[in-house]
Amino acid sequence: MKLTRTRMRVGSFALLLILLTLWELAVHAAGISALVLPAPSAVAHSLWMGLSTGYLWPHILATSLELLLGLSVGCAIGFASGLAMAESKLLQGLLKPYIIVSQVIPKLALMPLFIVWFGFGMTSTVVITALICFFPLMENTVTSLQQVDPQRLELFRMLGATRRQTLLRLKLPAGLPGILAGLRVAVVLALVGAVVGEFIGASKGLGALIIASQGMMDTPLMFAVLVVIAVLGLALYQVTLSFEKWLLKPYTQTP
Repeated sequence: MKLTRTRMRVGSFALLLILLTLWELAVHAAGISALVLPAPSAVAHSLWMGLSTGYLWPHILATSLELLLGLSVGCAIGFASGLAMAESKLLQGLLKPYIIVSQVIPKLALMPLFIVWFGFGMTSTVVITALICFFPLMENTVTSLQQVDPQRLELFRMLGATRRQTLLRLKLPAGLPGILAGLRVAVVLALVGAVVGEFIGASKGLGALIIASQGMMDTPLMFAVLVVIAVLGLALYQVTLSFEKWLLKPYTQTP
């Protein structure tokens, strides 16, 4: 199993090298301007200069902080509301339409309003990040808790288990994989929310730096920022997978 994973990682890295090589050769062969499409070498140089001089680090830290705050708030609200709606059909019927409406409205269109309410800076970005990432966890929590095996649920009722005991000892352990799947989606969307929020409502952060690089017509810098965003997203997703594996370990071990 470990050998197969190693081969997959090596193959994935080899594919990346091939694609970057073809990209580099195509740019030089076609004589494409760096303003239109920079070569990977130009992007790598811009990335190295930004990191070595310290230019990128304040933006990386700002986006990371907004991401973690928005993810924490959004996931806390999403899990709590999903738990409440899974346990109360009345509450689900009352709140679900409003939650759906909050998700179908484009978040970028709400950003100017958030700036008026919360000011120009981190708070507005954290709010929009939380709003984007809370829904996947909420939806998966409701669905996972309501799809418990009816026979096991009836057994708990026959044994006289209270509602709290049924939730803690049956519904949550059984629904944990689905809930954690929602968390993985929320993590990815949280990064998207943080960057999108910075497009309008921030003067510091990777999203704000993308807008600034476009204004300066510095395409290699813009691509370098996109690389940083990709690496940040992959790292956070990997941390989430490790957390999920640790959390599910007691339920996957064979006696």
